[in-house]
Amino acid sequence: MNPKKHLGTAQRRALLATPAGWLACGFGSGLTPVAQGTFGSLAALLPWLLLRELPLLAYLLVLLIGFAVGVWACDVAGRALGVDDHRSLVWDEFIGQWIALLPLLVPALLPASGFRWWMIFAGFVLFRLFDVWKPWPIRWMDRHLKGGMGVMVDDVVAGIFAALALAAGLHGLG
Repeated sequence: MNPKKHLGTAQRRALLATPAGWLACGFGSGLTPVAQGTFGSLAALLPWLLLRELPLLAYLLVLLIGFAVGVWACDVAGRALGVDDHRSLVWDEFIGQWIALLPLLVPALLPASGFRWWMIFAGFVLFRLFDVWKPWPIRWMDRHLKGGMGVMVDDVVAGIFAALALAAGLHGLG
């Protein structure tokens, strides 16, 4: 059995027994048997609906704190599992997804017609695309950075790429 793919009952318990593990596995969304990153990204949309009401500076502060806490939580959880970047660790998807949706919070980036719900779907798809495809430098980071920082950074960059693509697409509509 590949330890990067499947969690045993003891590993699941170990993850859910600590605040670090609970956060790192995206409040349980990373414990699905398949497509953990996709389920983590989907789960990230729920708190985003509340976070989007924050002033932009507060939103950016949440991202910064979420990243820092994620480095710690994913490092602790990865050591507990014995795998640096286990598929069940999806807090990085939360932060990456929230970064990808950042253009939706900047009125100047929205088309004249304003915010539309399909834009969330577009941001979700773009983030998943960059997270799975891993163009340079994302692939390099994924392979060379270890521990909690390694778990988090490649998804932050995937989120930035997705945000830029989303902003460009929205600009094209405007």
